[in-house]
Amino acid sequence: MKKTMISLALAAMTALPALAQDAEKTLYFYNWTDYYPVELLAKFEAETGIKVILDGFDSNDTLLAKLQSGGAAYDVIVPSDYVIPGMISDGLLMKINTSTLSNYVHMKDAFKNPDFDPTHDYTAPYLWGVTGLAYDSAAIGGAEIEHSWKELFEPRPEFEGKIAELDTASDVILAAALYLGIPQCTESNDDAKRILELLEAQKPKLKMYSSDSTVDRMASGEVAMYHVWNGATARATAQRDTIRFVYPKEGTPMFRDNFAVPANAPHPENAKIFINWMMAPENAAAVSNEIAYANAIKSDEFLDPKWRSMDAINMPQDYAPRLVPTMDCGPAARDLRDRIWTRLKG
Repeated sequence: MKKTMISLALAAMTALPALAQDAEKTLYFYNWTDYYPVELLAKFEAETGIKVILDGFDSNDTLLAKLQSGGAAYDVIVPSDYVIPGMISDGLLMKINTSTLSNYVHMKDAFKNPDFDPTHDYTAPYLWGVTGLAYDSAAIGGAEIEHSWKELFEPRPEFEGKIAELDTASDVILAAALYLGIPQCTESNDDAKRILELLEAQKPKLKMYSSDSTVDRMASGEVAMYHVWNGATARATAQRDTIRFVYPKEGTPMFRDNFAVPANAPHPENAKIFINWMMAPENAAAVSNEIAYANAIKSDEFLDPKWRSMDAINMPQDYAPRLVPTMDCGPAARDLRDRIWTRLKG
């Protein structure tokens, strides 16, 4: 028995280097749910020998809670722009010096030096998008609507009763604030009153508030106008070609999702390999082709032609001044927003 135990112990010790080697060829990837094509991970694994273990989250709040609790160790995460400064100041992110990676040269100039990480010390861009206005042009005989939030809040008779709003306070209230010329992080009760009055006047003209099944609702014709994301619009347009997307002139909320590496990442070098690999134009385009959101890499030549010709994905350059980055508002502004929403939905 003693001899057997010694043999088992020796076998275990022999196996340790192999186990350690396997662990070093691993990457723990924490991304938004359904926000990365699984088949692309297989390509990365085949080209690098690094096995990827993918886990999903549903909001920046969930991501932050996971990191702050220290309950899990991930190598690559995907936070949105507005939460990154706080993550940096709280010591939750590791410096990766993105500008030193070989594929940094492929990043579009418009996405360099972002306000949330000016020298790309901590982040690299993943996907970006906007929340705007989609409509079925067939409902108005193929005509175009004005590029304004007015079309949503003071809709034409043809759209009344056929409009869907997102069921999220931040999106709805920000759109109303932009239309009224109110700062997105206002703490003014007078501003709140104006926003609430606008939304209450709009409510009877809506079919629903819903953030679910947005693609299906548009593609099937269940709704004729939707306050929705550009990526969802693009996927719906691929099924119903009369759908159009509007970047409202008063301001179009923009989100920028980024790759970052947690401070306690177990495999930071593998993380850098993955992030650099994702900045290769053909790999960045593979994500956009599947997920239908634009990327920040010079990858247009690899984009599916159906996306290249669609404004919802390939935004006309002269619309760039309309983009409004989403801000992380303070507690007073968030409380005001919650009170507006409770009154509206109550």
